[in-house]
Amino acid sequence: MADRTPPLSVEELHALVASGEIDTVVLAFPDMQGRLQGKRFAARFFLDEVLHHGTEGCNYLLAVDTEMNTVDGYEMSSWDRGYGDFAMHPDLATLRRVPWNAGTAMLVADLAWSDGSPVVAAPRQILRRQLERLAEHGYTAKVGTELEFIVFKDTYEQAWDANYRGLTPANQYNIDYSVLGTGRIEPLLRRIRNEMAAAGLTVESAKGECNPGQHEIAFKYDDALVTCDQHAVYKTGTKEIAAQEGVSITFMAKYNEREGNSCHIHLSLADTAGNNAMPGDGEGGMSDVMRHFLAGQLAALRDFSLLYAPNINSYKRFQPGSFAPTAVAWGYDNRTCALRVVGHGRSMRFENRLPGGDVNPHLAVAGLVAAGLYGIEQKLELPEPCPGNAYAADFEHVPTTLREAAELWEKSPIAKAAFGDEVVAHYRNMARVELDAFDAAVTDWELRRSFERM
Repeated sequence: MADRTPPLSVEELHALVASGEIDTVVLAFPDMQGRLQGKRFAARFFLDEVLHHGTEGCNYLLAVDTEMNTVDGYEMSSWDRGYGDFAMHPDLATLRRVPWNAGTAMLVADLAWSDGSPVVAAPRQILRRQLERLAEHGYTAKVGTELEFIVFKDTYEQAWDANYRGLTPANQYNIDYSVLGTGRIEPLLRRIRNEMAAAGLTVESAKGECNPGQHEIAFKYDDALVTCDQHAVYKTGTKEIAAQEGVSITFMAKYNEREGNSCHIHLSLADTAGNNAMPGDGEGGMSDVMRHFLAGQLAALRDFSLLYAPNINSYKRFQPGSFAPTAVAWGYDNRTCALRVVGHGRSMRFENRLPGGDVNPHLAVAGLVAAGLYGIEQKLELPEPCPGNAYAADFEHVPTTLREAAELWEKSPIAKAAFGDEVVAHYRNMARVELDAFDAAVTDWELRRSFERM
């Protein structure tokens, strides 16, 4: 991958620490759920020790459930193996200031074992491996993620105490593209935009969405790893800013029975000269490589759904007429399809509409790259596009439950060839843990249906 200029250089960090402007450095990595996990260091100690030698973290951080409970079934981390450490090595290209936390800078870490070998089941390492495979074919991936969220006037503590029911959304009606609606909470949105820009992200725009209190802030298309790292920083930072402002934000895929939070992912390929490899002289203005790459997306979509929709709640989004896809289909600028081709010439790309706001971007983009490589290597032919309503057409259906997606992933020869047995088993176990927890829970729905009337 090409060298990247960091938002903040090591030399600048040294100067800021010497002046007292920076006193804390966060070193973190994306876990299985896409959350940043790590440590806060005294800045001088970081420069003297961690910058050159890294640090350690318990390997259970890639072997717990959403609530951070230790669970069984993971080969790399268990009671039998003693829950040892892995090494966290700072990626200096990710060094940035954290404007929403005073005196703070941050880096993203790569994970390795004590012998220096990578932790292959770590999301960032999974993505790195697929990008290396793509580079062997002469391409780099350019990616943009469009992440939606819902803002509530309640604090996170108030939301917890209320069991997340009866919360007050920041807007009371559909404000999709409404300037008035976004103006209602512009102080919050403006702070998020400006502080993300100061952290090195390039902000494009903000807009309202359909669900009451729902919004989206978009950032500039960039190299795949840069976009995914920035996505994780943005998601964490947005929650921290919201907490400081006395409100709460959720990125969960389906908070209520209305429109869910999506995270549409746009992807194109650049050749060795940096030019977009997607446009060409073929049908629809597409190059052969784009047609093969897109055909690979269709071929692997069901098998890789676990990477795009990783939670039980994720599958509640996939409802007809909801702007969330149900059909394994593609079309030109067609929002009823799972895959949407957009742009012309140097802006040509495709959009995967499966992921929700709960997606782990490193895993999802790794899935897109691996699927595309399968299409290129197998020279898969692209079927005809869907010209109309894919919800009503006769296409294969995307998985409707986490259980179905996990079984497809576990049995997938495409997944095993692309990611290896260890990664496939690791994330199959993640799904098993969530399913076991959900199957053991008694839900509000069951109580309302059964307490008196059964």
